[in-house]
Amino acid sequence: MKKMIFTVLVSVFFSIAAVSAGPPSSLSKIELLGRHLFKDKNLSYNSTQSCQVCHHPFAGFADRRNALNPETSVVSIGADGVSQGGRNAPSAAYAGFSPMLSLYDDEWVGGLFWDGRADGTVLRDPLAEQAQGPPLNPVEMAMPDKEAVVSVIETSTYASLFLSVFGPNAFDNVDTAYDDFARAVAAYERSREVTAFTSKFDVARTQFTAAENRGFTLFKTHCASCHSTQAAFGAPGALFTNYRYKNIGVPANPLVPLPGPDLALGVTVSDPAQDGKFKIPTLRNIALSAPYSHNGSFATLDSMVFFISDRSGFTPELNRNLDMTVGNLGLSDGEVNDLVAFLQTLTDGFSATN
Repeated sequence: MKKMIFTVLVSVFFSIAAVSAGPPSSLSKIELLGRHLFKDKNLSYNSTQSCQVCHHPFAGFADRRNALNPETSVVSIGADGVSQGGRNAPSAAYAGFSPMLSLYDDEWVGGLFWDGRADGTVLRDPLAEQAQGPPLNPVEMAMPDKEAVVSVIETSTYASLFLSVFGPNAFDNVDTAYDDFARAVAAYERSREVTAFTSKFDVARTQFTAAENRGFTLFKTHCASCHSTQAAFGAPGALFTNYRYKNIGVPANPLVPLPGPDLALGVTVSDPAQDGKFKIPTLRNIALSAPYSHNGSFATLDSMVFFISDRSGFTPELNRNLDMTVGNLGLSDGEVNDLVAFLQTLTDGFSATN
């Protein structure tokens, strides 16, 4: 199974890399600055970890190490090489369309992180707020404070670009500079290098195979209520999420350490009525971003889809607010395979043929 996963990842790596490492001239100044920040390992306490380490194009902007070893590696390792996060790193791509967290029809929509705690109330932008978390998180990049992060930027090779984007006094106030750091990272994550809309679904739907077409039909019937196939949230194409929250009954994963107090198990959007729910992820680049679910319980895409079809035999990690529409679809093995075939059309970097 590992060999198969590795082969799939390698087969799409070069096209993904071509998209994600496009010419700097294709980026605006703030996006280019964000790219420098996104890739700078000096923004960790021992210069070993950048944003890209856990959000790599090879893995659809999720964690490449996990994607290559999804049976045994399900959460990211911190800059110290030992500490483990409490949840599976989601993709950074397509996150920029998630709105500020708000209550709509008695359901929360938007925010970032699996539990929506980057709600947008501080910077008016959940994506920028999310970017502020990892550098100061002691089990991630572990920088001691904002001043240390800003100092790295101020002495970097791209410091002049930071000043060009944010003004000659950009480093005068540490809090402001740290906010601007996050805004630049968010700008890059929203750029066409990361949020590309270049999958087969986007550019060559007429070239779908029979299995992909069957899978698309099944998807629209069984999955689109949560993973919408229609453009929304100001995006130019479908995002394959509605940015809401669900508890689909994912089982506990013994490989995941117990979360710290800031990641209390099952507490979602600081609303006890929502406990047990986690954010519905985008399915774009899903074929690259194994393992699956908030705790990485499913190492392969087909095992994840089988679970969505038939949840019997699994004990939910959190038996609160359980969504009963998931897990009893009754799909045949062939239908599961067709759904997986369709999901593989959502990988960016597809080259259309005549």
